[in-house]
Amino acid sequence: MAFNSTTYSTASSDISTPRSSSPSYSVNSARSSSSSVSKRMSISSRRSLSQFNPMSSVDIRAIEAQMKMASLDGLRGYSQNHYGEVQQYRNTDYVPKSSACGYQVLREPLWNKGLSFTPEERVSKNLTGLIPHAMESVETQVARCMKMINTRTTNIDKYLYLSSLKDQNIDLFYRVLIDNVRELMPLVYTPTIGDVCLQYSTLYTRPEALYISIKQRKSIKTILRNWPYPSPEICVVTDGSRILGLGDLGVNGVGISIGKLALYTGAAGIHPEKTLPIVLDCGTANEDNLKDPFYLGLRARRPAPAVMEEFMDEFMEAVHEVFPNMLVQFEDFETEKAFNFLERYRNQYKCFNDDIQGTGAVVLGGYIGAVNLSGVPIEEQRLVFMGAGSAGVGVAKQMVEYYTRRGLSEQAAKDKFWLVDTKGLVTLDRGDKLAEHKKYFARTDNNGHQFRSLEEVIEYVRPSALVGLTATFGVFTESVVRALKASVDAGGVGRRPILFPLSNPLTKAECTFEQAIQWTEGTVIFASGSPFSPISIKTTEGAVTYYPNQGNNVYVFPGLGLGAILAKASKVTDEMVYISASSLSESLNAEEIHKGLIYPRIERVRDASVIVAREVMKAARREGVSELPESQWVEWEEWGDVALTKWIKDRIYDPLK
Repeated sequence: MAFNSTTYSTASSDISTPRSSSPSYSVNSARSSSSSVSKRMSISSRRSLSQFNPMSSVDIRAIEAQMKMASLDGLRGYSQNHYGEVQQYRNTDYVPKSSACGYQVLREPLWNKGLSFTPEERVSKNLTGLIPHAMESVETQVARCMKMINTRTTNIDKYLYLSSLKDQNIDLFYRVLIDNVRELMPLVYTPTIGDVCLQYSTLYTRPEALYISIKQRKSIKTILRNWPYPSPEICVVTDGSRILGLGDLGVNGVGISIGKLALYTGAAGIHPEKTLPIVLDCGTANEDNLKDPFYLGLRARRPAPAVMEEFMDEFMEAVHEVFPNMLVQFEDFETEKAFNFLERYRNQYKCFNDDIQGTGAVVLGGYIGAVNLSGVPIEEQRLVFMGAGSAGVGVAKQMVEYYTRRGLSEQAAKDKFWLVDTKGLVTLDRGDKLAEHKKYFARTDNNGHQFRSLEEVIEYVRPSALVGLTATFGVFTESVVRALKASVDAGGVGRRPILFPLSNPLTKAECTFEQAIQWTEGTVIFASGSPFSPISIKTTEGAVTYYPNQGNNVYVFPGLGLGAILAKASKVTDEMVYISASSLSESLNAEEIHKGLIYPRIERVRDASVIVAREVMKAARREGVSELPESQWVEWEEWGDVALTKWIKDRIYDPLK
């Protein structure tokens, strides 16, 4: 771009008028003045030109970001409401396990037994020389895997090793997980799975699920039939719109479906061949994902609720047609969709929502034990919930049923609950438009007064229990926890506060176990969503060890799913969900009770799942939704729990045993 120096100099703010205005100046002085001005103008012009940057006011980074987004947007300018149908012209041919040999066996993770193949199997399956000549015990192979895991320095690296192991030898993967569940469950699921989901598109190396895009919504049945294993019994489906406390992760949320199903197998023994992880790719509101060139999902905004509902109708109808006996678990849908889809499909299809029903059941199971330990009579229990989303309301509704089953009317039970969200106590006269799911617990007895903070609510309510489902780290401050303890202490000697900071992952926990112990002088009955370690405190009488509880859904959903599958339930009823909670509270052994625990030790999660499954099966029969032959139930009624428990254990997956 060229500039006229004279014009530019005249416009410059550096130019000044002659200092002397005397009328007696001469021609020479005028020339001298003119020369001086010209010289000054020339210098000023050079200075201004050298300092001027024509791009100085332009945000280059913003333009580059826009250009990058434009280059990544492959859907710009297309109509968004026309969907084609995939036409496949042949069926996939699969080699049956009985006739597979050589690398066909070793490359199929469900068939590969690694160094556990016997000499006879190595000959009959043409494996001689394809694997080392050594034949090892399962214990040695598990020990090698644990050594490899322990050489990894980060949890993500440990997760990736486990994922690689699962891709090579599923039996060994689950043997390692089952035998080391305390160490490995935090890697397979929370808290590590949250970090995995955040980075899933970068970490991706191979397919592990069905990826169903809304752009291929007319081909859902075809996609389902492409799954390589026939007749799956359970699927976990998410749209990634509310992953843990991390928000909208889009297609990256598929890690949740994968991790959840690993726990169905590890904790309840559902065969891995019978599990199906699914992610519904409907776009995302996550700006980081939209800008990420490695993002694997649909690079578009989420559709309107009505369009999403149509898509879900098509998905559920297709699932029912292709896999009519499969149980569908909804996972990590944003709150309004979660409630809507559960109510829309629960009476038509075999399905449930773990965030609403599973979380509610596992918290209720722990709460039943906590009430027994608290010293606060049932009639004096008052609960404050910090968080009024799908999980918070789901938990509170489960607890309402706990009180109605003990003789209270529904209204009297509801009156024990005060829900708090980001705007304060949820009341009908607060002035904002309440989400539909919050109205059930909205208070009407506040006499027009609005309580804007958690501290105000605790001072007003004087609760015996505080439950957190906010996905906000540190929201249970020292003043909040001490106020809870003070309100419980005021009721009499020997009473203990109940504190459940349940948000996942650890970075979202409302408070830590150590803080809860310190701020309540060790009197707290504590349960968290993520794992904490025991704490030992020295006293004048010796060291005292405090044991945390983890209110993890893994204590409920695997047993609930297993029970529904084995009972051949046509749907999952409220009674089945409630029984999963009450039976969990009865699954502790004497050692756990003496330690003051309200959940079984995680090493006993499979034992707990069998108990939960057994009671869920009986509930399904009482509800009239079990499709098992009546003759089978007559036999169990004659011989009781011993016979039914054995029948369940005979049907669960226990690898390399």
